[in-house]
Amino acid sequence: MSHAAVSPTTTPAYASPTDVAAHGEYTIRRDPADTRPLYRFTGRLTADGSSGFPAEPGRYHIYSGWFCPWAHRVTIERALHGLEDVISVSYVDGSRDARGWAFRETHGPDPVNGFTLLRDAYELTEPGFDGHVSVPTLWDRQTGKVVSNDFTSLGIDLATQFGRWSNGADTYPEHLRGEIAELDSWIGPAVNRAAHRAAQDGTARAALLDAFATLDARLADTPYLVGGQLTEADVRLWVSLVRYRGRRGDLTSLPPLSDYPHLWSYARALYRLPAFRATTDFATFTDPTTVLTGWDTAE
Repeated sequence: MSHAAVSPTTTPAYASPTDVAAHGEYTIRRDPADTRPLYRFTGRLTADGSSGFPAEPGRYHIYSGWFCPWAHRVTIERALHGLEDVISVSYVDGSRDARGWAFRETHGPDPVNGFTLLRDAYELTEPGFDGHVSVPTLWDRQTGKVVSNDFTSLGIDLATQFGRWSNGADTYPEHLRGEIAELDSWIGPAVNRAAHRAAQDGTARAALLDAFATLDARLADTPYLVGGQLTEADVRLWVSLVRYRGRRGDLTSLPPLSDYPHLWSYARALYRLPAFRATTDFATFTDPTTVLTGWDTAE
Protein backbone atom coordinates (compact mmCIF):
# COMPACT_ATOMS: atom_id res chain seq x y z
CA MET A 1 0.00 0.00 0.00
CA SER A 2 1.56 3.28 -1.06
CA HIS A 3 0.36 6.74 -0.19
CA ALA A 4 1.47 9.47 -2.56
CA ALA A 5 1.60 13.11 -1.66
CA VAL A 6 -1.65 15.03 -1.98
CA SER A 7 -1.75 16.90 -5.27
CA PRO A 8 -1.13 20.64 -4.93
CA THR A 9 -4.26 21.19 -7.05
CA THR A 10 -6.43 19.36 -4.51
CA THR A 11 -8.60 21.62 -2.39
CA PRO A 12 -7.09 21.56 1.11
CA ALA A 13 -9.08 19.61 3.69
CA TYR A 14 -9.31 21.08 7.17
CA ALA A 15 -10.87 20.02 10.43
CA SER A 16 -13.66 22.10 11.89
CA PRO A 17 -12.65 24.51 14.66
CA THR A 18 -11.76 23.20 18.10
CA ASP A 19 -15.04 22.76 19.98
CA VAL A 20 -14.76 21.35 23.48
CA ALA A 21 -18.44 21.97 24.15
CA ALA A 22 -19.42 19.72 21.25
CA HIS A 23 -16.68 17.10 21.40
CA GLY A 24 -15.36 17.24 24.96
CA GLU A 25 -11.83 17.61 26.29
CA TYR A 26 -9.00 15.51 24.96
CA THR A 27 -8.24 12.71 27.38
CA ILE A 28 -6.04 9.63 27.30
CA ARG A 29 -8.17 6.70 28.40
CA ARG A 30 -5.99 3.94 29.77
CA ASP A 31 -7.15 0.62 31.11
CA PRO A 32 -5.02 -0.19 34.18
CA ALA A 33 -4.61 -3.69 32.79
CA ASP A 34 -3.29 -2.40 29.46
CA THR A 35 0.48 -2.80 29.57
CA ARG A 36 1.11 -1.20 26.19
CA PRO A 37 3.30 1.95 26.29
CA LEU A 38 1.71 5.39 26.13
CA TYR A 39 3.63 6.03 22.94
CA ARG A 40 2.50 2.83 21.29
CA PHE A 41 4.29 2.94 17.95
CA THR A 42 7.97 2.25 18.42
CA GLY A 43 9.26 1.27 14.99
CA ARG A 44 12.88 2.15 14.29
CA LEU A 45 14.56 3.50 11.19
CA THR A 46 17.81 1.74 10.28
CA ALA A 47 20.47 2.47 7.71
CA ASP A 48 20.63 -1.19 6.68
CA GLY A 49 16.88 -1.73 6.70
CA SER A 50 17.09 -4.50 9.29
CA SER A 51 14.16 -3.01 11.23
CA GLY A 52 11.86 -3.19 8.22
CA PHE A 53 12.00 0.59 7.87
CA PRO A 54 15.13 1.49 5.92
CA ALA A 55 16.42 5.04 6.10
CA GLU A 56 15.88 6.46 2.64
CA PRO A 57 14.97 9.85 1.19
CA GLY A 58 11.38 10.77 0.39
CA ARG A 59 9.79 7.83 2.17
CA TYR A 60 8.95 9.31 5.58
CA HIS A 61 6.96 12.26 6.84
CA ILE A 62 6.91 13.82 10.30
CA TYR A 63 3.65 15.15 11.67
CA SER A 64 4.83 17.76 14.15
CA GLY A 65 3.57 20.60 16.32
CA TRP A 66 5.33 23.93 16.72
CA PHE A 67 4.09 24.15 20.31
CA CYS A 68 5.37 20.76 21.48
CA PRO A 69 8.84 20.42 23.07
CA TRP A 70 8.99 16.68 22.30
CA ALA A 71 8.25 17.28 18.61
CA HIS A 72 10.64 20.23 18.62
CA ARG A 73 13.49 17.92 19.60
CA VAL A 74 12.94 15.91 16.43
CA THR A 75 12.63 18.87 14.05
CA ILE A 76 15.85 20.33 15.48
CA GLU A 77 17.68 17.06 14.85
CA ARG A 78 16.28 16.97 11.31
CA ALA A 79 17.64 20.47 10.70
CA LEU A 80 20.99 19.90 12.42
CA HIS A 81 21.66 16.96 10.10
CA GLY A 82 20.51 18.75 6.96
CA LEU A 83 17.64 16.34 6.33
CA GLU A 84 15.03 18.91 5.29
CA ASP A 85 14.92 17.53 1.74
CA VAL A 86 15.10 13.91 2.92
CA ILE A 87 12.25 13.76 5.44
CA SER A 88 9.24 16.04 5.00
CA VAL A 89 7.38 17.69 7.86
CA SER A 90 4.04 19.38 8.46
CA TYR A 91 2.39 20.88 11.52
CA VAL A 92 -0.89 20.35 13.31
CA ASP A 93 -2.91 23.16 14.83
CA GLY A 94 -2.05 24.07 18.41
CA SER A 95 -5.47 23.49 19.98
CA ARG A 96 -7.47 20.30 20.33
CA ASP A 97 -10.67 18.82 21.64
CA ALA A 98 -11.53 15.15 22.17
CA ARG A 99 -10.75 14.44 18.53
CA GLY A 100 -7.06 15.17 19.15
CA TRP A 101 -4.66 17.19 17.04
CA ALA A 102 -6.05 18.49 13.76
CA PHE A 103 -5.01 20.18 10.54
CA ARG A 104 -6.39 23.69 10.17
CA GLU A 105 -5.62 26.83 8.22
CA THR A 106 -3.28 28.00 11.00
CA HIS A 107 -0.42 25.79 9.84
CA GLY A 108 -1.82 24.31 6.67
CA PRO A 109 -3.27 20.98 5.56
CA ASP A 110 -1.82 17.50 5.71
CA PRO A 111 0.28 17.45 2.53
CA VAL A 112 0.72 13.68 2.42
CA ASN A 113 -2.66 12.10 3.01
CA GLY A 114 -5.11 14.99 3.19
CA PHE A 115 -6.17 13.92 6.67
CA THR A 116 -8.14 16.46 8.71
CA LEU A 117 -7.31 14.79 12.04
CA LEU A 118 -4.01 13.23 13.05
CA ARG A 119 -6.11 10.44 14.56
CA ASP A 120 -6.88 9.34 10.99
CA ALA A 121 -3.25 8.23 10.60
CA TYR A 122 -3.48 6.17 13.78
CA GLU A 123 -6.81 4.62 12.78
CA LEU A 124 -5.40 3.62 9.41
CA THR A 125 -2.46 1.98 11.16
CA GLU A 126 -4.48 0.33 13.92
CA PRO A 127 -8.24 0.21 13.26
CA GLY A 128 -10.15 1.15 16.40
CA PHE A 129 -7.08 2.87 17.86
CA ASP A 130 -7.74 3.74 21.50
CA GLY A 131 -4.40 5.22 22.60
CA HIS A 132 -2.59 8.53 22.71
CA VAL A 133 -2.54 10.61 19.50
CA SER A 134 0.66 12.61 19.79
CA VAL A 135 3.27 14.61 17.97
CA PRO A 136 5.78 13.89 16.64
CA THR A 137 4.35 11.07 14.54
CA LEU A 138 6.46 9.42 11.86
CA TRP A 139 4.48 8.28 8.82
CA ASP A 140 5.71 5.81 6.20
CA ARG A 141 4.47 6.62 2.72
CA GLN A 142 5.34 3.14 1.43
CA THR A 143 3.33 1.08 3.91
CA GLY A 144 0.75 3.77 4.60
CA LYS A 145 1.19 3.41 8.35
CA VAL A 146 2.58 5.14 11.43
CA VAL A 147 6.10 3.95 12.19
CA SER A 148 6.69 5.73 15.48
CA ASN A 149 5.38 8.29 17.92
CA ASP A 150 8.29 7.63 20.30
CA PHE A 151 10.03 10.99 20.26
CA THR A 152 13.21 9.77 21.95
CA SER A 153 14.04 6.95 19.57
CA LEU A 154 12.86 8.96 16.57
CA GLY A 155 15.28 11.79 17.33
CA ILE A 156 18.12 9.31 17.76
CA ASP A 157 17.30 7.58 14.47
CA LEU A 158 17.40 10.87 12.58
CA ALA A 159 20.75 11.60 14.18
CA THR A 160 22.33 8.24 13.42
CA GLN A 161 20.73 6.41 10.49
CA PHE A 162 20.74 8.92 7.62
CA GLY A 163 24.48 9.37 7.22
CA ARG A 164 24.33 8.89 3.45
CA TRP A 165 22.18 12.00 3.09
CA SER A 166 23.18 14.08 6.10
CA ASN A 167 25.64 16.96 6.31
CA GLY A 168 28.02 14.93 8.48
CA ALA A 169 26.90 16.28 11.87
CA ASP A 170 27.18 13.84 14.77
CA THR A 171 24.91 14.75 17.66
CA TYR A 172 24.80 11.25 19.17
CA PRO A 173 28.41 10.02 19.11
CA GLU A 174 28.93 6.54 20.52
CA HIS A 175 31.52 7.60 23.08
CA LEU A 176 29.12 10.13 24.63
CA ARG A 177 25.91 8.12 24.66
CA GLY A 178 26.35 6.93 28.23
CA GLU A 179 26.84 10.47 29.48
CA ILE A 180 23.88 11.72 27.43
CA ALA A 181 21.69 9.04 29.03
CA GLU A 182 22.98 9.88 32.51
CA LEU A 183 22.14 13.55 32.03
CA ASP A 184 18.69 12.67 30.73
CA SER A 185 18.02 10.56 33.82
CA TRP A 186 17.85 13.72 35.94
CA ILE A 187 17.28 16.57 33.45
CA GLY A 188 14.23 14.73 32.10
CA PRO A 189 12.33 14.57 35.42
CA ALA A 190 13.67 17.83 36.90
CA VAL A 191 13.43 20.10 33.84
CA ASN A 192 11.65 18.60 30.83
CA ARG A 193 8.73 17.15 32.77
CA ALA A 194 8.64 19.44 35.81
CA ALA A 195 8.91 22.98 34.46
CA HIS A 196 5.19 23.35 33.73
CA ARG A 197 4.31 22.17 37.27
CA ALA A 198 6.89 24.22 39.14
CA ALA A 199 4.72 27.24 39.89
CA GLN A 200 2.16 25.22 41.84
CA ASP A 201 4.13 22.20 42.99
CA GLY A 202 6.79 22.90 45.60
CA THR A 203 8.65 19.67 44.95
CA ALA A 204 8.79 20.33 41.21
CA ARG A 205 9.88 23.91 41.83
CA ALA A 206 12.74 22.85 44.10
CA ALA A 207 13.89 20.19 41.63
CA LEU A 208 13.75 22.62 38.70
CA LEU A 209 15.67 25.41 40.40
CA ASP A 210 18.25 22.98 41.78
CA ALA A 211 18.73 21.62 38.25
CA PHE A 212 19.10 25.14 36.87
CA ALA A 213 21.80 25.92 39.46
CA THR A 214 23.63 22.68 38.66
CA LEU A 215 23.44 23.31 34.91
CA ASP A 216 24.56 26.92 35.34
CA ALA A 217 27.69 25.75 37.14
CA ARG A 218 28.30 23.01 34.59
CA LEU A 219 28.14 25.50 31.71
CA ALA A 220 30.50 28.03 33.29
CA ASP A 221 33.49 26.75 31.34
CA THR A 222 32.01 24.86 28.40
CA PRO A 223 29.64 25.78 25.56
CA TYR A 224 27.86 22.41 25.58
CA LEU A 225 26.67 19.84 28.10
CA VAL A 226 28.92 16.91 27.15
CA GLY A 227 32.13 16.31 25.28
CA GLY A 228 32.68 19.92 24.26
CA GLN A 229 30.34 19.47 21.29
CA LEU A 230 26.69 19.92 20.39
CA THR A 231 24.77 16.72 21.13
CA GLU A 232 21.31 15.30 21.65
CA ALA A 233 21.67 16.29 25.32
CA ASP A 234 21.68 19.98 24.34
CA VAL A 235 18.66 19.55 22.09
CA ARG A 236 16.68 17.87 24.85
CA LEU A 237 17.45 20.58 27.39
CA TRP A 238 17.06 23.56 25.08
CA VAL A 239 13.46 22.90 24.05
CA SER A 240 12.47 23.25 27.70
CA LEU A 241 14.66 26.29 28.34
CA VAL A 242 13.14 28.22 25.44
CA ARG A 243 9.64 27.46 26.71
CA TYR A 244 10.58 28.41 30.26
CA ARG A 245 11.92 31.73 29.04
CA GLY A 246 8.65 32.36 27.20
CA ARG A 247 6.60 30.87 30.02
CA ARG A 248 2.87 31.38 30.38
CA GLY A 249 0.66 32.35 33.28
CA ASP A 250 1.75 31.15 36.72
CA LEU A 251 5.27 30.35 35.59
CA THR A 252 5.98 34.08 35.68
CA SER A 253 6.28 33.67 39.46
CA LEU A 254 9.50 31.71 38.92
CA PRO A 255 12.90 33.35 38.58
CA PRO A 256 13.88 34.39 35.04
CA LEU A 257 16.41 32.35 33.13
CA SER A 258 18.70 35.38 33.23
CA ASP A 259 19.20 34.69 36.95
CA TYR A 260 21.41 31.84 35.75
CA PRO A 261 23.91 33.71 33.55
CA HIS A 262 25.78 30.75 32.08
CA LEU A 263 22.58 28.85 31.35
CA TRP A 264 21.02 31.94 29.77
CA SER A 265 24.11 32.59 27.65
CA TYR A 266 24.07 28.93 26.55
CA ALA A 267 20.38 29.10 25.59
CA ARG A 268 20.95 32.23 23.50
CA ALA A 269 24.01 30.78 21.78
CA LEU A 270 22.01 27.74 20.67
CA TYR A 271 19.15 29.91 19.44
CA ARG A 272 21.56 31.74 17.16
CA LEU A 273 22.28 28.46 15.35
CA PRO A 274 20.09 28.19 12.21
CA ALA A 275 18.67 24.77 13.12
CA PHE A 276 17.33 26.05 16.44
CA ARG A 277 16.07 29.37 15.12
CA ALA A 278 14.32 27.95 12.06
CA THR A 279 12.40 25.35 14.07
CA THR A 280 11.23 27.76 16.78
CA ASP A 281 7.99 29.75 16.67
CA PHE A 282 7.66 31.65 19.93
CA ALA A 283 4.06 32.62 19.16
CA THR A 284 2.97 28.99 19.45
CA PHE A 285 4.04 28.52 23.08
CA THR A 286 4.37 31.94 24.72
CA ASP A 287 1.81 34.16 26.33
CA PRO A 288 0.95 37.02 23.95
CA THR A 289 1.78 39.50 26.72
CA THR A 290 5.27 38.09 27.28
CA VAL A 291 8.06 40.40 26.14
CA LEU A 292 10.75 38.25 24.59
CA THR A 293 14.05 40.06 24.53
CA GLY A 294 17.69 39.09 24.49
CA TRP A 295 17.60 36.00 22.31
CA ASP A 296 19.69 37.62 19.59
CA THR A 297 22.30 39.10 21.89
CA ALA A 298 25.50 37.47 23.04
CA GLU A 299 25.56 39.31 26.35
